[in-house]
Amino acid sequence: MAANRRMKRMASSQPGFIKLKSVSGSDILGTTRRKRLNKNKKKNWNKNIDINDVDEFLEDIRHQERTTGGLLSEKTDESLFFLDVGPPKKAERKVAPVEVKMRRGKPVRPLRIDLILQHDSLVPAPKDVLSYQLPNAKKLRRIAQKAEHLAAKGIVPRRQKKLLNLRAPEKTESKAVTDANNNPERDFYDIWAPEIKSTADPWYLQQTRKSRVKRPEKLNAKPSALPAVEVIAPGGSYNPDFFSHQALLQEAHDVEVKKQKAEDKLVRQLAVNKDHLATEETIFREQVEGLVEQEDDDNDEEAGAEDDDGVIVGAIAQALKKTEKDRRKERAEILKEQSRQADKEQTFRQQQLFQLRSIKTSIKQDEADTKVKQIQRKANQEAEKSQPRRLGKLKFQAQDLEVQLSDELAGSLRQLKPEGSVLKDRFKSMQKRNLIEPRERAKFKRRLKVKYQEKRAFREIT
Repeated sequence: MAANRRMKRMASSQPGFIKLKSVSGSDILGTTRRKRLNKNKKKNWNKNIDINDVDEFLEDIRHQERTTGGLLSEKTDESLFFLDVGPPKKAERKVAPVEVKMRRGKPVRPLRIDLILQHDSLVPAPKDVLSYQLPNAKKLRRIAQKAEHLAAKGIVPRRQKKLLNLRAPEKTESKAVTDANNNPERDFYDIWAPEIKSTADPWYLQQTRKSRVKRPEKLNAKPSALPAVEVIAPGGSYNPDFFSHQALLQEAHDVEVKKQKAEDKLVRQLAVNKDHLATEETIFREQVEGLVEQEDDDNDEEAGAEDDDGVIVGAIAQALKKTEKDRRKERAEILKEQSRQADKEQTFRQQQLFQLRSIKTSIKQDEADTKVKQIQRKANQEAEKSQPRRLGKLKFQAQDLEVQLSDELAGSLRQLKPEGSVLKDRFKSMQKRNLIEPRERAKFKRRLKVKYQEKRAFREIT
C-alpha cells in the first residue's frame, strides 16, 4: 500500500497531468483485474457495454441538423462554401433595410431573455398527427371508395336516387342586378306578410335540413287562464265608493271567518272528551276484572263446546246416509226449480215487449243526463284553468287581502301609505298561474352556538 501511494504521488507531480478521477496504483501499473461477466444472459447485455461512441455519433448528427438543417455529407458544395473575391465595390454594395429600434439616437440591444427564447434550430417542428385525424375516418374513406366504385359502374345509390326523383321547389325569377336601397322603383317588401309555404316534399326538406323543427302545441298553451296582473276590486281604491268598500270588507271578513272555523275545528278534533277520561271506579274495575268469574266462565265454555261438537257429528252422520227415495225426491225438486226458472224468464221477455215505450223514455232520459254531465264536466274543466294546481308537496295559499278600514282611508294620494310588497305579489301571482310550485322559506338552523364576549375597551367604559 505504501508503494502504491508513492507511485500515485509521483504521477500527480508530473507536469501536464490532469486529474480527472481517483486512480489507484494498480490501474497505473496495468495490473487491474478484468471483471468476469456472464454475457450469455440478457440482463448483462446493456449493463456492461460501452456505448459512448454511439452517443457521440448521434449527438454529432443532431448538432448538424440543428445548425445546418441536415447532414453535412448530404449538402452541396455551393451551400457550404463561397468564393471570396474581396470587398465589394461601393457602387455595387447594397444594404438591405433593417428595422432597428432606436432610443436617444442609439440602437437598443435586445434583451438576453428574448435572445434565449428565439428559435435557433433549423429542425422543423414535429407534425401534430391528432390535428389531421378525423372521427370515423376509416368508415368515411370506405364509403367514399364504394361511391366511386358505383359511380364508375354507372350505378346511382338509393338515397341519391330518391333525392333526384323528388320535385324541386318552384324557383322565382331573380333579377340579374339587385336594386339599390335608394331606388324608388324597387319592389315593395312587407316584413309582416306571412311566409310562403314551400311546395317541396316534406321528406326532402327534412333530409336537406331546410325545414324548421315544428314547435309542440303544448308549449303554446298557457298553464293558466288568469291574467298576469289582476286588478283589485273597486273597494281597494284610495278613495272608494261606500258600497264597494263595504263589499271588500265583507270579503275580507269571510276569509278571516273561514280561517277561524278551520282553527276551531282543529282544536275540537284534538280536544279530549271528558267521557273518555278514567275515573276511580273504572280504574278499580279494570284491576279486578277476570280474577273471580274467569274459572266459571271457562268451565261453561268447555261444556258448551263439547255439546256443539256432538250435535255437529250427529248431523253429518245423518246427512251421509241417504235412501233411494230421498235421492228421487231431490232430483224432482231440482227439475221443478229449473222449469220454474225457465217460465219466469219467458214471462219477463213477454213483459218487455209491452215496456218498449218506457224503455225508450228511460234511454232518452239517460242521454239527457249524460249531456248535462258532459256540459258540467267541461264547465268544471274551464273553471280549473283559472285555479292553481297542485305542483308540489305544498298547497297554494292565497295572499291576504290588502284592505283598509273606514277610519284608515286617505283623502288624497299624498296621504296614502304604501302597503304590501311588489316582489311578494309577483311571486304569489306566478304560483297562482302555475308557473312555479308553491314554496316556503327555508328554515335557518345555526350549527354552532354563538358566543358573546365583551371587548376590553367596552369593559373599561362600562
